Amino acid sequence: MTFTQLAYFLAVADVRSFTRAAESLGVAQPTLSRQLKALETDLGAALVDRGGREGPVLTPAGAALLPLARRMLADADSARTAVAEIVGLRSGRIRVGATPSLCIGVLADVLRVFHEQYPDVRLELAESGSQPLVRALARGELDVALVIVPPSGADAALHTTPVLRERLSVASPTSERAPSSRGSMSVRELARRPLVVPRKGYDVRETALQAFADAGVTPHFAVEGGEMDAVLRLVEAGTGVAVVPDLVFAGRPRLRRTVLTPPLFRTVALARRADLVPTHAMQAFRRTLLSFLAVLSAGDGFTGDVQVLRPAEE
Repeated sequence: MTFTQLAYFLAVADVRSFTRAAESLGVAQPTLSRQLKALETDLGAALVDRGGREGPVLTPAGAALLPLARRMLADADSARTAVAEIVGLRSGRIRVGATPSLCIGVLADVLRVFHEQYPDVRLELAESGSQPLVRALARGELDVALVIVPPSGADAALHTTPVLRERLSVASPTSERAPSSRGSMSVRELARRPLVVPRKGYDVRETALQAFADAGVTPHFAVEGGEMDAVLRLVEAGTGVAVVPDLVFAGRPRLRRTVLTPPLFRTVALARRADLVPTHAMQAFRRTLLSFLAVLSAGDGFTGDVQVLRPAEE
């Protein structure tokens, strides 16, 4: 049984004429008759009584098949439409995750551009630390995520595309004296300043604390916990200083950037599950992200030490 055979059967049932049915389908009448006969042979029953004085008449078997055939062809059309819409990016969904600093520094603009290009693709955003984002990818709760690559390397279960390398610097309020007259400071010098740190789960927190441990000093916490936006607001208010990614300084005139020596860097990657074939929406998001970063890199779009990495083509 084929969809073509069902379509021929429906045409005959609707117009009750082999000649008119063949004309409506744009095929020769012998072709239509052969296909209908093949369908009857496959089903093991006559579907049309060809001896009626007023044209072909459905047999009981044909009458039973009629609503099922209509439903099967309607479902096939719906399937073709759904796939065509996905391929053409006229519909669909993409679930995107990112760390809060990347949401502030990059993703908001990327999502705006993507929505302008593909307005019918539904966007869902999850904001969290890299480790929870990686777990969400593994569980299938996210399609793609911007995550921080740990020193040990990316999870083997993920396909990662490194896209950014950025420096971590000290943020302080412009309303107060700079923490260092040199424009740079060591981790030991930083340990003498009141520090604002985000909640556990932030990669930047773990990187900063590891730097203190490596230098053999203990940080002095002014405020511990909270999201990245809260950390930045606390620094602007003069509560303390914070180690933050350079991306967050853009558009924050109340924050002063002081570099750390020796420098601390981190790599940002676009990650997805390696065992799943990316959808057209995911591929379009990747292209949009890389194009946006390339435009920023070519111009003067970044504040601080941020390098766009040029990934190899998949």
